[in-house]
Amino acid sequence: MSDKQLPHLVFGGQVKDPQTLEFNDLNKVDIVGIFPSYAEAECAWRSVSQANVDDAMTKYVIVHLHRLLEPEA
Repeated sequence: MSDKQLPHLVFGGQVKDPQTLEFNDLNKVDIVGIFPSYAEAECAWRSVSQANVDDAMTKYVIVHLHRLLEPEA
């Protein structure tokens, strides 16, 4: 079992078009947090997405920070 951290960022907010990731105002983006694994990030993403399910213009995403930090890995 590997104990290597694989950080993931969960964030979101109001988008201009629900088919894109262009946010209305980057100053109002909700940063949910950075999580040590995809499983934990997915759990946070599901929770915050479910809380905003009735707002089609609110979108949350998971970013694989570990891929940005170590692209050769």
